[in-house]
Amino acid sequence: MRLFTTIAALRCYLNLQKSAAPHLTVGLVPTMGALHAGHLSLIQRARQENAIALVSIFVNPLQFGPTEDFQDYPRNIEQDRLLCEQAGVDAIFAPSATEMFGNQAVERTETEQTAQKQIEIHLSSLTQVVPPPAMTSVLCGKARPGHFQGVAAIVTKLLSLVQPTKAYFGQKDAQQLAIIRKLVLDFNLPVEIVACPIVREESGLAMSSRNQYLTAEQKQQASVLYRALQQASETFASGDRTAAAALAAAHAAVAEEPAVKLEYAEIVEPDTLTPLQVVETAGLLAVAARVGSTRLIDNIILRNRRPIVAIDGPAGAGKSTVTRLAATALNLFYLDTGAMYRALTWLALKTDTPISDECAIAELISSSYLEYNLDPASKMLKINGEDVTEAIRSLEVTSRVSEMAALPAVRQFLVEEQRRCGTKGGIIAEGRDIGTNVFPDAELKIFLTASVQERSRRRLLELKDTDRANISLAQLEQDIALRDEKDSTREVAPLRKAADAVEIQTDNLTVAEVIDRIVGLYKERIGPKS
Repeated sequence: MRLFTTIAALRCYLNLQKSAAPHLTVGLVPTMGALHAGHLSLIQRARQENAIALVSIFVNPLQFGPTEDFQDYPRNIEQDRLLCEQAGVDAIFAPSATEMFGNQAVERTETEQTAQKQIEIHLSSLTQVVPPPAMTSVLCGKARPGHFQGVAAIVTKLLSLVQPTKAYFGQKDAQQLAIIRKLVLDFNLPVEIVACPIVREESGLAMSSRNQYLTAEQKQQASVLYRALQQASETFASGDRTAAAALAAAHAAVAEEPAVKLEYAEIVEPDTLTPLQVVETAGLLAVAARVGSTRLIDNIILRNRRPIVAIDGPAGAGKSTVTRLAATALNLFYLDTGAMYRALTWLALKTDTPISDECAIAELISSSYLEYNLDPASKMLKINGEDVTEAIRSLEVTSRVSEMAALPAVRQFLVEEQRRCGTKGGIIAEGRDIGTNVFPDAELKIFLTASVQERSRRRLLELKDTDRANISLAQLEQDIALRDEKDSTREVAPLRKAADAVEIQTDNLTVAEVIDRIVGLYKERIGPKS
């Protein structure tokens, strides 16, 4: 593992890595150090999804107010370095304030009281990044003026320096996450912002570097925040979708612990941070409180949607057949993601757009639109108004769809389309990265698989009455094994089992038995009410 403190060294490292492998994926985890299990969950995700996992450690003075804890914020670079090394991090970037902002912007003064050097950044000498005031004036923004402008400045700088494929942030800082997503969207930055779930202590208290300030008694007192969120969630789940009802439940729970002083409890739209009176689809319930002198935040997402079931697995595992039948059994809509990739492949072939020319493909699909019937009994699919339901099943399309699906521009276009389909839930979808990438918050995730031998045998039966009936079982096994390797090692959204997915091995199961297992898991995990 490398440790860099200068921009020049970081750039040199990244340039060397990318010159050796031009399509190298880099995952960035921006932190202020004092690493804990929450940070490590982000690092683990970055390590799993990228060739290079890079952690930045920088206590950003721009996001601390005059009376906040910048000087006292926990710093332990050696401990952080050890944790990163154990987690498989490839490189740490730990610059000084002068390195990040330059000599002209940084002033160090020594106070008589503390004999410590204070750092002050002169914003007037820096180009500033100003997020929308409507997003920075709510929630934590009320008590921390200028905080999110400081966050936006340093994140923009880090994304510019590292140019990562993905950047990982914790859901605990939900307001920060929404602002960064808006920043990336508005500036068209070529990075995917990945939100990772909150990691909690045994008591439910959200992991935070500031938890170090708390005594054991205060930690126990602070756990009331999570109980308050749970109470609000239960009120919401009972059928009352008003913000007033959920907030009343949260306030009542916190009131039971006098040592915890609630600063705010609010429900806003998760992406725009607009205050909500009623939660139509999703609402961010965020709280902030003080325990002693320590300020803590926490949140949950209240979802008013039907469940989502995500089914992933290797080629030939029977996902399409099983998913369509399971949709009928569970009274869910069926999202045929494979058909969507086929439709774009058909369009490229029809328009003579070379699939090898990703720029031309990106141009083609950006002006295209899909129409489909999510009823599992229907297979209707149109692209740009033309019905391609049957045409996308041709051998020509089949032979080129994997090539098309490997293009980052295609995957980005369709992932956004698929997520739109899932806004109100009530769907079951299958593919290679549905549970890991498209719907990471799906209520039920299944990894459907079978041995190479079994999948080859099934494929041979499918080809029995086609012009490929003379292919040997050995050749099919070789083809499927090669496809597995390509799918699991591809740079964009590789095939892998989600950490919280249930694996169903289908070698000795009939289709009906697989459906029964899925229906059973649905009832067990989600309940018949859904």
